[in-house]
Amino acid sequence: MKLLQIGVYLKDWLTGQGISENLAAGIRDVTDFAISFLLIIVLYYVLKYVLIGIIRRIIRRSDNTWDDALYHNRFFNKALLFVPGVLLGFVAPYTLTEFPDLLANILKLTQIYLVFISIITANAFLNAVYEIYQGFEISKAKPIKGYLQVFKIILFVIAIIIVISMLLNKSPVYLLGGLGAFSAVLLLIFRDPILGLVAGIQISANDMVRPGDWIVMNKSGADGVVTDISLTTVKVQNWDRTITTIPTYSLVSESFVNWRGMEESGGRRIKRSINIDMNSVKFCSQEMIDRFMHIQLVKPYVEGKEKELAEYNAASNIDNSVLVNGRRQTNLGIFRAYLASYLKNNPDIRQDMTFLVRQLQPGESGIPMEIYVFSKVQEWAKYEDIQSDIFDHVLAAIPEFDLQVFQNPSGADLRKLGMPERH
Repeated sequence: MKLLQIGVYLKDWLTGQGISENLAAGIRDVTDFAISFLLIIVLYYVLKYVLIGIIRRIIRRSDNTWDDALYHNRFFNKALLFVPGVLLGFVAPYTLTEFPDLLANILKLTQIYLVFISIITANAFLNAVYEIYQGFEISKAKPIKGYLQVFKIILFVIAIIIVISMLLNKSPVYLLGGLGAFSAVLLLIFRDPILGLVAGIQISANDMVRPGDWIVMNKSGADGVVTDISLTTVKVQNWDRTITTIPTYSLVSESFVNWRGMEESGGRRIKRSINIDMNSVKFCSQEMIDRFMHIQLVKPYVEGKEKELAEYNAASNIDNSVLVNGRRQTNLGIFRAYLASYLKNNPDIRQDMTFLVRQLQPGESGIPMEIYVFSKVQEWAKYEDIQSDIFDHVLAAIPEFDLQVFQNPSGADLRKLGMPERH
């Protein structure tokens, strides 16, 4: 059976010209194969033009997203590449009957071609699956890019085994049996993907990191938002817009800070202290108490505390002529109460989370007065503005309580005292 009658006519004509039967048959087969090959190529491009055009129009009218993902990743284009391989494998046995060795090689190359097309089509399909999955809310908590990469590697390895088995005319099972001898080499080659797969499973199972999380990993110099989690690497865009690439396995084997808990809590911690000069701390005189009574935020505290202390001192028969006797209010204590009242009346501070205004251990730099509260605003720039506004006010309010901020002497201070500056 001949697919093209042109080859038959060509053979008869060549025989009539005195060419031997075998040579004429060989020329006929080569001609049939060449014409068939050209027709297959033309058919492929015609089908590509027509079918892809139809698919494109259908997708534009469709509201589905999955078909858009398949089209964007050229799945249909790559699937059409099966057509030339299948047709060539079908036509070749009928056109190369006089060249059995060449036919066997062409069929083998056609099979290898089909394996290659299968891999690139599967790769396009998996890319489309990833794109579709990214459209779901769960993708933010459960990234699958690493798993898809592992699946691609498995497909790639299987394809290589099948191609080698075709070239060697051996069963794939035979080659798989021999892989045991190369297991150490394979483990070395695929060390990072294997570790990445293990790490990816642990990260996903324990919900350690998600795309969009703010993480800090000092050892790797990462301080920013996770933009991508793949099989072997995690990309972090730092706040200065640089990109840090971290091995996925290091997120399991090393420590890092994930700020997601802070973001989900609805508050961002403000933890900062200001040092008070210990020499400015003193008991409050009546004149100071009367003056503090005019500060609205602290007036209820001062009145209540004065009443409490007066009752205690009276019940204990305290000699009030000496301030150190009994219990007295101090300017530092009233200032601490003022800070607490000021922060409770600040609309940007959360009142339902940890709220502390406390003294820390006094040291050579004075008495640290620490504010430990949570801002309602988490956005970095606005958060810094809120924090700065609070301490602007605190620094300005300190002198109103006859307190001083501790500060190491500067060159100007030393010059005022007539002392040489230290260099």
